[in-house]
Amino acid sequence: MSHGPAMRILLCVLLLGYAPFAASRATSSSQKTNHSGAPAAKTPIVDACMLLTSAELQATVGEPLAEARPSTQPAGRIQTSACLFRTPTFAKSVSLTLALPASATSASALREFWRNQFHATREKEEDTAGEHREAPSASEAELARGARRARAISGLGDDAFWVGSPISGALYVLAGDAFLRVSVGGIPSESSRLAKSKMAASAAIRRLRSMLPRLLSSPK
Repeated sequence: MSHGPAMRILLCVLLLGYAPFAASRATSSSQKTNHSGAPAAKTPIVDACMLLTSAELQATVGEPLAEARPSTQPAGRIQTSACLFRTPTFAKSVSLTLALPASATSASALREFWRNQFHATREKEEDTAGEHREAPSASEAELARGARRARAISGLGDDAFWVGSPISGALYVLAGDAFLRVSVGGIPSESSRLAKSKMAASAAIRRLRSMLPRLLSSPK
């Protein structure tokens, strides 16, 4: 099922990293009503810049916070809040994006987006794995694409994936009915970059759970 232009905007924002969001029209889906006929309760907008402290940033990248640059953008049934945690050495800055359902009735849209982005892609790759084995030679472009495939990460949130290459990457973490994208800069080693991204994500999830305990509780 397609979510239309608003979902494509969200996909671009989450996969390309922190950037100022383009203005878009409010969609009618955010005005949906529940079965009682009353307007669906909106999810509180959370400022992503509140999810990491200067001390946590220092512990992650070795430098304190110099500036937090926020940006918030509703996108149909999913709203995003982004923050660039700028450090004195700009290359070591941390980008964090938070995605939440726009209302209590749109949590399923967020989880469907997550499944389509990560699990549906992995299932397709597994289905075609036999074809890949029959053709072991690969071009440099194919190798580059393979390096950027999502890799499952255990022990973090309800579900987590690392998407990256030897020179850049981002960690995606699902927690209840929300997910985070964390990208840490200025670290040459991919393993160190992943480890530090996990540190930042864990701190952000702890704070988010205290702010939205019902929303962030794991579904049964």
